[in-house]
Amino acid sequence: MIGSIRGLGNARQANYTGAVMAPGVLAARPDVKAALDVLSAWIENQRAYSGLPGATLSVVHDQELVWAAGFGWADLERRVSATPDTLYRIASITKTFTATAILQLRDAGRLQLDDPLTRHLPWFSITTKLPDAPPITIRHLLTHTAGLPREAAFPYWTDFVFPDAERLREGLTRQEGILATETQWKYSNLGLALAGDVVEAVSGEPYADYVQRHILDPLEMTATAVRAPDPADRRLARPYGRRMPDGSRGAAPHVDTLAIGAAANMTTSVMDLSRFAMLQFRDGPAGGAQILRGSTLREMQRIHWLEPDWQAGWGLGFRIQRVGGKTSFGHGGSLPGYRTQLRMWPADKLAVIAMTNADDGDPLTMVERAQQYVGPSIAKATARDDKRAPEPGWERYAGRFRNRWGDVQVLLVDDGLLLIEPSLPDPLAMATRLYPIEGQPHTFRAEEKDPYGSHGETVLFELGANGRAMRIRFGQNYIDAVENW
Repeated sequence: MIGSIRGLGNARQANYTGAVMAPGVLAARPDVKAALDVLSAWIENQRAYSGLPGATLSVVHDQELVWAAGFGWADLERRVSATPDTLYRIASITKTFTATAILQLRDAGRLQLDDPLTRHLPWFSITTKLPDAPPITIRHLLTHTAGLPREAAFPYWTDFVFPDAERLREGLTRQEGILATETQWKYSNLGLALAGDVVEAVSGEPYADYVQRHILDPLEMTATAVRAPDPADRRLARPYGRRMPDGSRGAAPHVDTLAIGAAANMTTSVMDLSRFAMLQFRDGPAGGAQILRGSTLREMQRIHWLEPDWQAGWGLGFRIQRVGGKTSFGHGGSLPGYRTQLRMWPADKLAVIAMTNADDGDPLTMVERAQQYVGPSIAKATARDDKRAPEPGWERYAGRFRNRWGDVQVLLVDDGLLLIEPSLPDPLAMATRLYPIEGQPHTFRAEEKDPYGSHGETVLFELGANGRAMRIRFGQNYIDAVENW
């Protein structure tokens, strides 16, 4: 069965339940709707035949929630359907909010990413066998390159008893660093828990209060909680363990991660988390719902630690991957009874969120299928074509130009002006497209695939007495016509 669906259109399958909401602009496009139908059919089949209790997904393009749907059950025993508003524990996706808080404080001038951790947490100390390693910094925490143990000194993933702040600090006296800083990445819940302590120390607010006031409230994420939820909350998906060989599936324990909270404790819905995803595609100065300026968002989303195969690494709080020729960033999460995934493709301004309520849920595959099935149709529907038909008089710019470095040819084609280098093995593959700049006569902006050239710069045609181009200026340099004057 499938719970309430938003943006899907007119669902006809008998196993769809709940309200079908009006489709969004993109979801109403026939090719997008067809792709969403394929995705929905695949998810429901996978869920039903694997015995997965429930799942909820959303697809975002830029600032539009394209689609959100619930599949199966939030509570098997009470027969409560999973819906777009069902709450799930998002576990380690919390780390991206902790990183956001750190960058807010950095932008406010209250810390620097390369500050030693002890500048803000003077009580921090851990034994190391590598005394010549650089000191641990805040940046190391966010990129998992601090060399810290994965966990604090307690078996909380076995007994589900998490330490409070005092016990976590006490446990550090019994731990030691695993790797030298900046030698390789090693995922660490302990490290992000410490980053949450930095937020508290620098802001003077409890971590949960800071995130609520400075992130959730401005983004209007009203269904999201930083502190552990009430397990009796009927909006919360009930957590289930993995399916055992006999087909049985028990309930998973409710946990409060306490001092590990900045790494793992948040609860939200796909609807609310979609607001956080939309933030990642915005630009401009900070203020209001723009809780981080655009340049800081891009700083978080780009590589700060690159793996040796150059296919993946870490941004600031985000895992970054290169798959199928596309770069994505995001994070997954895992707590008892919950598996979640947030993934974003910046070039396409596409985000997919998947949440499940069982230990054997596979939200990553759901996210990948959504990108595979729906991504191309959204990209096609939202493609911006900047090409424009030539304007009257543009033939005056066509011709051959030469200097000591070589020849270039300006071509008038049916969709504008191209500048090519005829000496290249494939001139069209490296062509420069020229876009007119409004209000500046004979002036164009260059767009190239090769950033070594004039990409983004101004191209000015100077005319001779015959009205045709006699010179092209690329910034301060120029090239003269061969035969136009």
